[in-house]
Amino acid sequence: MKLIIINGPNLNLLGKREPEIYGSETFEDFLGKLRGEFPDIQLDYYQSNIEGEIIDKLHETGFSYDGIILNAGAYTHTSIGIGDAIKGISVPVVEVHISNTFGRESFRHQSYISPNAKGVILGFGLESYILAIRSFVL
Repeated sequence: MKLIIINGPNLNLLGKREPEIYGSETFEDFLGKLRGEFPDIQLDYYQSNIEGEIIDKLHETGFSYDGIILNAGAYTHTSIGIGDAIKGISVPVVEVHISNTFGRESFRHQSYISPNAKGVILGFGLESYILAIRSFVL
């Protein structure tokens, strides 16, 4: 199985940014643990702070992977373009969020990704990514 995790803006700051919400572990360290926990899965990773680059990566990978795990960060709530990109590809996408977006500011309650996603996992910290991977292997 071949999966890719695509992270959006500011997720490169995990481990530094608001540790009370996002924790103190970097994503690179966590990714090493994920690869150790799922050795039979090719697990690729991409992060960008730029909306168009995320759309390009969805187009590029949206026909060549078994699944995409997407944490679009703040673009979740603003990007019709990312939502449309998901509609235009054949690979299933699981939307992931580290925090419970419904327990935060009201603008975070809207997602342009959810209507086009296979499923949504949020609020379990970095464990949300593990749950997303498991959703593809069950």
